[in-house]
Amino acid sequence: MSLSDEERRIMVELELERAEKIMLQFPTLVEQKYWDTLVNRMYYAVFHAVSALLIHNTMRVHTHKGALIVFNKEFVRTGIFTVEEGHLFSQLEGLRERGDYNCFIDTTEEEIVPLIEPLKALIEKIKRIIAG
Repeated sequence: MSLSDEERRIMVELELERAEKIMLQFPTLVEQKYWDTLVNRMYYAVFHAVSALLIHNTMRVHTHKGALIVFNKEFVRTGIFTVEEGHLFSQLEGLRERGDYNCFIDTTEEEIVPLIEPLKALIEKIKRIIAG
């Protein structure tokens, strides 16, 4: 099933709104030192922004890994995004999985807080590219 231009525009808008709403949670999670929850929210913020980018470009994926693979193939390898930006998405996915599923390892402030500003910059870049 393919989306009409209007449906695609609405989906892109909803995905970007979700990313923005998630980012509003960051200050509270930092204040409370909920690092595993913060990394989860950071990953989902970028996931929704990347999903918006893929939808905008009529690219369909069905999994989180698929979104990562297509983002890297279509946007990092082509130079639209830097290797570092692609790595950030991948790094957050790994940290999120570790934080969500591994009871023996906790995410630390030192590994996650430095990623907040680059994540925000990545999402802003995605928004600019979508806006044209």
